[in-house]
Amino acid sequence: MVKEMSRQEPIPSARRDVRGSGNGSLRKFAYEQIEDLLNSGRLKPGQLISQRELVDLTGATLGSIRESVPRFEAEGLLVTVPKKGLMVPSLDVTFVRDAYQVRRMIEYTAVPDMIRRFDDRTIAAFIDKQKALEAELLENGPNASPQLLDLIQREDWNMHAAFVRTMSNRLIDNIYRVTAIKIRMAVQSRLQVTGDNAERILGEHYKILEALAARDQEKTERALMQHIDNSLHIALGGNIDRIR
Repeated sequence: MVKEMSRQEPIPSARRDVRGSGNGSLRKFAYEQIEDLLNSGRLKPGQLISQRELVDLTGATLGSIRESVPRFEAEGLLVTVPKKGLMVPSLDVTFVRDAYQVRRMIEYTAVPDMIRRFDDRTIAAFIDKQKALEAELLENGPNASPQLLDLIQREDWNMHAAFVRTMSNRLIDNIYRVTAIKIRMAVQSRLQVTGDNAERILGEHYKILEALAARDQEKTERALMQHIDNSLHIALGGNIDRIR
């Protein structure tokens, strides 16, 4: 079992001022900060952590942390261990395969809505963001900063979530979000954007976005499924160079 996390600085987004936000906003803030800890791998499968440690890590209030815990438990993202605190559940290879199948089904189903509902300006904005990140990546070469790599990682997450949102189905949105978090919890160390793989990931994004800009459903589906299949292959310990 992973040892309890030592006290660290709150994650950057936790430093914004939430005073006067009201109980609902405080609870939402606490939830989002814990979610980010799970997404980023700062909370790891098998790890035990107390609610007070989560206060230190997130900058949220103890009350809002306590109010957020039942939702995480219901979603299977945290488990209460009596007299010990909260534990991040461990997820096996079978789960990863199943989760990717769910992800694949949802994003494939979203493609017609992506083509119909994304206007040219929105697609161009995605492409411009990719180009800006790629330019900064190439400028820094192999010495890309952790901050830049984190931006590329989050842009990947945000772009895929935006694809799913075109379906305008809150139930599917939530299933996709929770499934994506669990995938990152299980295999984030393998999927993490690095100086070695960032250019490839951006290239795969371009293929999706260029097909989407052309309103070519078949090419969009093919590029998107290849991107997801590559991710699964790596998540299971494969090497991208072996993918044809």
